[in-house]
Amino acid sequence: MFDAALLPFVKRATDRPARALVARGISADQITFVGFGIGILGVASAASSTFSVALLCLALNRLADGLDGAVARLTTPTDRGAFLDIALDFMFYALFPLGFAIHDPATNALPAAVLISSFIGTGSSFLAFSIIAEKRGITSQNYPTKGIYYLGGLTEGSETIALFVAMCLFPLAFPWLAYAFAVLCAITTLTRWLAGWRLFA
Repeated sequence: MFDAALLPFVKRATDRPARALVARGISADQITFVGFGIGILGVASAASSTFSVALLCLALNRLADGLDGAVARLTTPTDRGAFLDIALDFMFYALFPLGFAIHDPATNALPAAVLISSFIGTGSSFLAFSIIAEKRGITSQNYPTKGIYYLGGLTEGSETIALFVAMCLFPLAFPWLAYAFAVLCAITTLTRWLAGWRLFA
């Protein structure tokens, strides 16, 4: 919901660090892989109850996600880079709640399963729409620099990261946070289905 509005701020914030990384010969793909590795460390930290470390890893993972795109735009964006970026992002989003489920299976396993299932709805509708939009030559005005079509919704990246931050700060509230966000994801999925049904008729 807020991704498009935040995008200009992210670009300005990452431009100078990205230029420094390009000057040192660091590629966008390298940043993507390092960011994903840090994200996995965050999942392990949540599983082992070190939520402050999980929060730090989350922040670094998202920083890397902003930097890899900025570095790609300063060099040569590739289809492989766009593929890696979205594929590893979706994997990280699914794994992060799993860390909390492992931390306390009795309390968190079912809410985590519901949340991850809702992510499948938002993710699959997002990617399915993107594929058909690409086939029809439809482009997104809100995300002109993205490697694939970005369809917005009630729960986008910004809202998901805010959820993960709240989970790290208030781990005991994980079940309620997970269930509430799953409902918002369900609404997002339904609106995307409706958009696809109407646009691709």
